[in-house]
Amino acid sequence: MRILFYLSAPAWTGSARAAAALARGLSDRGHAVTVACPPDSAVEQRLEFGSYEVLPIAVDLPLLTAIRRLRGALQERFIQVVCVHTDREQTVAAGAARMAERAAVLRRAGAGETFRLSGMSRLALRAAAPGFVFAADEDAQRAPPTPHARLTPRVVPLGVRPHLYETVRPAAPSSLDLTDGAHRLLVCRYDAESRARAGNVLRVVALLAPRHPELRLVMLGGGAPEDDLRMHAAALRVSRSVIFLDEGHDDLAVLALADLGWVVAGGDDGAFAVLDLLASRVPVIAERGSVAALYVPDGITGIVLPPGDAHDAAAAIARLLAHEDQRAAMGAAGRVRVARDYTETLMVDAFERAAVAAGDRSAW
Repeated sequence: MRILFYLSAPAWTGSARAAAALARGLSDRGHAVTVACPPDSAVEQRLEFGSYEVLPIAVDLPLLTAIRRLRGALQERFIQVVCVHTDREQTVAAGAARMAERAAVLRRAGAGETFRLSGMSRLALRAAAPGFVFAADEDAQRAPPTPHARLTPRVVPLGVRPHLYETVRPAAPSSLDLTDGAHRLLVCRYDAESRARAGNVLRVVALLAPRHPELRLVMLGGGAPEDDLRMHAAALRVSRSVIFLDEGHDDLAVLALADLGWVVAGGDDGAFAVLDLLASRVPVIAERGSVAALYVPDGITGIVLPPGDAHDAAAAIARLLAHEDQRAAMGAAGRVRVARDYTETLMVDAFERAAVAAGDRSAW
């Protein structure tokens, strides 16, 4: 198969991480894989040159120009399947496939996300053979009917390589300014859309701080919400208990120090954060209705809390902090769950089946 992943966003996101993992896995199996991304971007810097072809391609272009640029890539490489994530990516890929007279377009939804097709992307459904890929059965069931979709929707669960977490070296406590005695670390992964949930995490820490002065909250995320969250922490008088880390830190090294993890981020970012925690043997805290809750059996690999209830959350976390054996059991169960259900091999298997089906022109 000749497959192209089209990534138009310059930032390294969970969706870009999924595409890179799929590209590596498919390339290892003998498929010809190309990843098209913005030049000199964070995505390009994180891709694995040599494992597959990396094609820098400008994306901040008028729509028709972007379609023509991608059409050239499809024709030169005889691409059979293009994988995209957004409305504009789908429109560009469908237009390029129509002009090149080749390639089906697989639109992948992030974990917990539902397709909302714009008028332009609805027209794109007519331009090239469209297919849809979801991260979980629940996402596929929630998806609205897609007119003109000639390919059967597929579920491709996210996955990681569990054995790699065994070799992660924990971050030095001094790198987190943890130099004044023993600490318990609660690591929280947030994003721009989860500001309200991240604020609830700060309120929980404020409730816990008087009786747990050793507790430190490490916030992983960065971006626009950080200043607001810093101000919120200051208003709650827990600034000394909260550590904000920028993207320069090794997230996995930080997770190796964690006692608990709380995921409030959504989409693929949130899903990968949960899988990273579980594979690192860290119990996960999630709120009901969040992406994280899809991956956390309550009471087994972590706890699922009612959304926004700071007092109940503080009580539940206090109980976990008091029982190291329970945390260890949850961490071990999480590691087993990832190794069984959420490996990168299973993810590549499922996507390979979807790509092979999409590349069968008789199904168009």
